[in-house]
Formats: sequence, structure tokens, C-alpha cells
Amino acid sequence: MRKDVSIPLSRGGKLKGVLALPDADPPGPLPGVIVLHEIFGEQPEILEVADRFAERGYGALAPDLFSSGIRLACLTRAMVETGRGGDGPIARAVEDSRAWLASRPEIDGQRLAVIGFCMGGGFALALAAGRPPGLRAAAVNYGAVPSDASALAGSCPVVASYGGRDRMMGSGGERLRRHLEQLGIEHDVKVYEDAGHSFMTNGHHPVGRLVFLPMRIGYEPRAAEDAYQRVFAFFDRQLGPAPAAAPAASSAD
Repeated sequence: MRKDVSIPLSRGGKLKGVLALPDADPPGPLPGVIVLHEIFGEQPEILEVADRFAERGYGALAPDLFSSGIRLACLTRAMVETGRGGDGPIARAVEDSRAWLASRPEIDGQRLAVIGFCMGGGFALALAAGRPPGLRAAAVNYGAVPSDASALAGSCPVVASYGGRDRMMGSGGERLRRHLEQLGIEHDVKVYEDAGHSFMTNGHHPVGRLVFLPMRIGYEPRAAEDAYQRVFAFFDRQLGPAPAAAPAASSAD
């Protein structure tokens, strides 16, 4: 079940977003996950990711990080922010989204996770490093990784996936693994050698494929499914199993 929501920003204004919840009433508050989109914005495949988490018993919030300003300006700002560790308006919007989700009555604010793709992966990692209240795990998918390991000190546990054919972001997987090992942070990092960029979402980005040719953008279903199963297992372990949905009441004939 999806519903459109409005997320107030600490700097003023609001973000549009979509909250996906299980169809059946849960026995208690749900674990929550923030779903952060690629640089292409809130595409249908990102909402499908939120649906997948809802089907597993999570409350999943997909904020549209470009909905509070001009898209071109936001794109430029996002690239600059990611390069310096996510310190800026979009990073604050991500934190505002986390705080909003944690405050929801149907969500357990102490059992939160974040998953991000491409640009969103970089901001998911930045949120993990800040380790705000209740954040227990982060899934970083082909996102930017700081060059200095100290930027990730104190991070929550991280599960990450990168494509070996991605000549621009793929090397971030090994760098992230080295950083997390050096810092002693629990992690599961995997590089899929036959996959490129954006391999986990079945999107259609013809402009992206042309402009970002070295990234080998494209959905790779086998790698994607393996990556999702790793994310689900990692999140379930860090947050505790998602509560089983209550069976729907049957009506008498």
C-alpha cells in the first residue's frame, strides 16, 4: 500500500515523498527504511524498491530529493555534496526524511535502515557515517565513497553492492571494503564482475546510458536478485526480523 506524503524540511519548505506500508496490519510498530533514488530522480523503479520492503514488513519512505527546488540546481548541488561527503541541503533533506519516518506512529524509530542507489548510495553512506538515532544499517549501491577512511568512523553496519563493469564507480566497492575493515565496522561488500552501474533497478535511462557510457548502465537481474537477498538478510539481522503481517480476516459466506 502506497500513499503520497509531505515531509517538512528543517531549512523550510517540504519534500514530496511516497510511504509504502504492508497491506495487512502488523502486530506492532514496523522497522523503517529510507529509500534514496539515483541522480535520475524518483523513477518508478525506486518506488518498486519501496514496495519490496513493504512486502517484507517494513515501512519504506521514498523521498523525492529534487522536489523542493529547481532540478538542474539540485543535480549540480548533489554532485558537489557527494564529492565532499554529503554535507549540504540534500544531505539535510535525507536526515529530515529519517526524522519524519522515525516519528510516524506505525514505525519503530529505533529500528531504521537506509538504502540508496547511485547518488542515493553516496548519501546513504553519509547518513550511516553520521549515525543518527535509530539508524542500524545502511545499504550502499554503487555510491560515492570518501577517499579518507576517517570520514566513515562511527558508521553503522554497511551492506554494499557495486558493478565490476562500471568504470566510474565500480572501484568504490573495494575502497569501501578497505575503509570498513580498517575501522572495524561490520560489513558485507560485494562487487559483481558481470554487472555495470544501476544494475539493481530495472529502469529506462537512454540519456544516462549515452552520457555515462563508461558506467555500463543496465539492469542485471541475477546480480540484482543476489544483492537484494543480501540486503534483506543484513537488514533483518541488524534490525531484528520484520514482524510477520497479521493474516487478513476472512468473511463468512
